[in-house]
Amino acid sequence: MKVHHLNCGSMRPPLVPGGIVAHCLLIETDDGLVLVDTGFGTHEVTDPAQTIDGLSRRLLRPLLDINETAVSQVEKRGYAPGDVRHILLTHLDMDHAGGLRDFPNATVHVLDEELEAATNPRSTKDKMRFPKAQREGVTFQTHTATGEEWFGFEAVKNLPGLPEDVLIVPLIGHTRGHSGIAVRSTNGWLLHAGDAYFYRGEVETPPSNIFALKMTARQTETIRAQRLSNVERLKELKARGDVEVFCAHDPVELARLG
Repeated sequence: MKVHHLNCGSMRPPLVPGGIVAHCLLIETDDGLVLVDTGFGTHEVTDPAQTIDGLSRRLLRPLLDINETAVSQVEKRGYAPGDVRHILLTHLDMDHAGGLRDFPNATVHVLDEELEAATNPRSTKDKMRFPKAQREGVTFQTHTATGEEWFGFEAVKNLPGLPEDVLIVPLIGHTRGHSGIAVRSTNGWLLHAGDAYFYRGEVETPPSNIFALKMTARQTETIRAQRLSNVERLKELKARGDVEVFCAHDPVELARLG
């Protein structure tokens, strides 16, 4: 399978040199296109207040460029939005699922705990991070966070309508149903780790971080112990060299892979 690495949402949060990105994947399969996350969509560009609360707009300072939207990048490659048959989400935060409505014919795959957290929010934070408007008209296929082993991680395999080399890898912590998406491309295994970590130094030896991103991770986490445990496990996986591990927001990782 051919995999394209896309930036679907540049952001310029304070005290983060170079800013951050919304690293998404566009996968060409024999049965159509597959997206991993969508970044911000056209609705955020035209009416950001509908799905991005004021605090998030001030803290993230999203660029909201129509040319960065996933649908624009799909069309520039000669495809139509309807060619995207499936979307796999690491989680339902607005900067990962904002573009869902741009692909009304796609089936959206997500862990059942994540959709439950979004549709029945337990806190004000959940209401802010999971805006109802971005899910309007979306067809969801939910999956349970259990399965066979994949490089020491649990994995949800045999996803309906998808190649066997596309897997959901539960990475709970940032949200209740957060997951990574594993894809075996022509160059080997990739693991999109979503927001399991925010900065490449977190999974390097010795580890390093940017203070503002470290604070962001803490402020947005749902289950701290599991999030920190997954960072350590991802560090071990990256050190093995069997899998190309990357997160959703590090521009250096995107530039290296894109």
